[in-house]
Amino acid sequence: MTYDTHTLVHLCTLHEWRNARQTGAHRPPSLAEVGFVHLSTPRQVHLPANRLYVGRRDLVLLRIDAKLLVDPVKWEPGVPTDPASMLFPHLYGPLPVSTVTSVGEYQPGPDGTFAPLAE
Repeated sequence: MTYDTHTLVHLCTLHEWRNARQTGAHRPPSLAEVGFVHLSTPRQVHLPANRLYVGRRDLVLLRIDAKLLVDPVKWEPGVPTDPASMLFPHLYGPLPVSTVTSVGEYQPGPDGTFAPLAE
């Protein structure tokens, strides 16, 4: 499977994004719990969105310039229900606000599920 490694994305709530802008970095609970920030490519972000956030309307999609990240990004398996051989980028450190190139809404459809992003 080929991945666009230049642009990565991350989902968080608008409240979390506002906090990150004040502190300079986003530190989601996963950073303390498992040691990394869950990232995705634009082509795969709907998978974790549907696993974790069905029906949520308070999310923002952060587009990240991966070249600006200082901490390591490792491509690792997701969960067993993800497509075979699919790897997800995991950032082993906080997500610096300075690496975020755009912030936009990511809304579910009427049934509460998230569609893949248009390329």
